[in-house]
Amino acid sequence: MNLVYLSPHFPHHYHQFCKNLKQLGANVLGIADAPGEDLDPVVKNALTEYYRVTDMRDYDQLVRACGYYTHRYGKIDRFESLNEYWLATEARIRDDFNIPGVRGRDIDVIKRKSLMKGRFQSAGIPVAAGRVVSTREEARGLIKITGYPVVAKPDTGVGALDTYRLDSDADLDAFFSAKPEMDIIMEAFIKGTIVSFDGLADANGALVFYTGHRFSQGIMETVNQARHIHYTSMRDIPPALEKAGRQCVKAFDVRERFFHIEFFETKPGKYVALEVNMRPPGGFTTDMFNFACDIDVYRLWAQVMVNGSATLDYQRKYHCCYASRKNRYTYCNSHEAVIARYGTFMVQAEGVPGVFSSALGDFGYIFRSPDMEQIQEIIRFIHDTR
Repeated sequence: MNLVYLSPHFPHHYHQFCKNLKQLGANVLGIADAPGEDLDPVVKNALTEYYRVTDMRDYDQLVRACGYYTHRYGKIDRFESLNEYWLATEARIRDDFNIPGVRGRDIDVIKRKSLMKGRFQSAGIPVAAGRVVSTREEARGLIKITGYPVVAKPDTGVGALDTYRLDSDADLDAFFSAKPEMDIIMEAFIKGTIVSFDGLADANGALVFYTGHRFSQGIMETVNQARHIHYTSMRDIPPALEKAGRQCVKAFDVRERFFHIEFFETKPGKYVALEVNMRPPGGFTTDMFNFACDIDVYRLWAQVMVNGSATLDYQRKYHCCYASRKNRYTYCNSHEAVIARYGTFMVQAEGVPGVFSSALGDFGYIFRSPDMEQIQEIIRFIHDTR
């Protein structure tokens, strides 16, 4: 098998996907813009070969790289990055080189939030009232129906960039006076807890792994208000959440891919769809999969890539939690105090790369326990501020 992996060095822990592919006998062929000599040795060792381009956004350079790999190794069987930013590029390469996976005809419905709404509704999942708006007048027409507050965000976007809650006509005017040059979708603000249904589907769309997470707040609030955040995996998935998640996986025809589907839980057992992401959940969540269940999801993905399917017997043994700290806050308990008191629960504690810090904080703790009350106690200790 020949699998071309775009940007194998970022995020750093994703080299484990490449490592496991290589161990299963695949040719893992990397493309990125970093000088080869600057790659971490663990990334280099995870690759069969590496091809450097000077600009990853230059599509012609990517085509030449794939042409080189085709000449050297034969037909490319898969082209992946597991990164939201490159989804459209992946699809275009797959079209041009006739590679299985998400193609150009599929990309809009998994990138454009306005089109996601229709797919969610076809799965029987409620969505927030909203639509793409271009002018103040169009926005006011929507707000006459929804009322304030509303959320304005890019129709195609990653994370919470350029995402705002608007509570008044003054907010609306301020937003349009500095509106970014892109399609904007405006939606009724939904009050609820954000939860996710996450996992990996095989080539037939069967789930080989799935779990759920509960978030302390949305990424919009985390980024715009510079808050710290925590989110925790569930040991038991609420039946209504699993049902909604499975319906969405089927509606979006997820195959040979990770998925991260976000919902508002408006009350127990009631869910409103927020958005779908055809990639692993962000940050260190793939590591949290492993810590929560004592599994290796990196190897599981590699098995799906190579064989089309995989079998995993697993239990959700622990709640696994990520809790961040922001440099702007003064915390009551030092890092040393956190480790001294809760070190036996900690599985990872490290700084967050700058590109992720607006959403994931400047420092992150990952810890686990079978007891949710213990998890909440640790969160309070980490987040207690002066």
